Amino acid sequence: MPPDEDTARLRPVPPAPPAGTVPPRPTRSPAPPPTAPTFASTGTSTRLPPPPPGYQVARGAPRHQDGPPDPAQRVTGPAGPARTPPGGPPTAPPSYNWSAGPPGNPAGTTTPPRPVPARHPGRTAAAVACVVLGLGLIGGAVTGSYLTGDSSADAASGGGYAPLRTLWHSTPVDTFFPGTLKGDGAGPGGADRTWTRVAVAPDTGCADALDPLLLKTLRPVGCERVLRATYADVTGSTVTTVGLVFTEGEPSAMEALGARFTDEKLTQRTDLMPRTYPVKGTVAAGFGDGQRASWTVNILTEAPVVVYAVSGFADGRRVPDPQPVAKATADGAKTAAAQSGLGHDAKGIADRVERGLRTTVSMATEKPR
Repeated sequence: MPPDEDTARLRPVPPAPPAGTVPPRPTRSPAPPPTAPTFASTGTSTRLPPPPPGYQVARGAPRHQDGPPDPAQRVTGPAGPARTPPGGPPTAPPSYNWSAGPPGNPAGTTTPPRPVPARHPGRTAAAVACVVLGLGLIGGAVTGSYLTGDSSADAASGGGYAPLRTLWHSTPVDTFFPGTLKGDGAGPGGADRTWTRVAVAPDTGCADALDPLLLKTLRPVGCERVLRATYADVTGSTVTTVGLVFTEGEPSAMEALGARFTDEKLTQRTDLMPRTYPVKGTVAAGFGDGQRASWTVNILTEAPVVVYAVSGFADGRRVPDPQPVAKATADGAKTAAAQSGLGHDAKGIADRVERGLRTTVSMATEKPR
């Protein structure tokens, strides 16, 4: 095997013998055992000393390297078993915890990345399906509210009458029609008035309680139910029927109806007077259509309700010239309705029943805190 070029270059050359002499034949001495190389501690790399003659580095290992030799490298002689470097046989690299980093790793150096488990295709598909299903449910709920006109959404926005539709049968009768109504300053000239409830009519349909022409006028908002009660003054000489017409209209329809009553002055037309509720065995027994003397009709917008009141004499006398409240309560009015205070009775009772209704509506639509 030809000698290594680097080894030949580093080997010392003996001096040439004198001319004409034959140099003695050298004798081969046993090769000394290999010794561990020493390194300078100057912080710089040192070239390894050349191996003794006849030795070679195992196949695959570099001829020269900087730094300490690899403990796993084995050096073999020309003839003999493999020798183990000083320090004992090579050992497997130590194992370490991925989360804590390799032992002896200085602070601030890069830590080997944690192993990332492979993604399972089934889990990915399930996650995508959950996201799609959730978006579908949300979209379906929003679409459903648009298609069905969710009443709860309308009530929350303040634009609907959903919480008020059932007030006519869920509210106690004394709430709508108290047994006694106080009318401080409600009489002619600011006199105090008091009215006592005579009777309450069972809730009824609109055709039985309203004049046909008035019912036709309310057709744009519909008519669901009518509640009525009849009151008498403390003297028992005048009687008044007050009514609540619960409609089927929405706020826009109620506003349009109120505007029509105002613009066309429908509250002043005698052919749109509400009907009375006579009660047998009471002072209102003779209170019929011919006894109507004054009336009022008010279209509410905060509730689907029309409030009306109509008054007359308790003795059954007929009134040939009935007047709406606005005229019967005007200063200087000389009609029977004005001079007897029937206009004040109709207005005072309607106002107080309407106040109670507004309170009930406010409580029904108040949001919980």
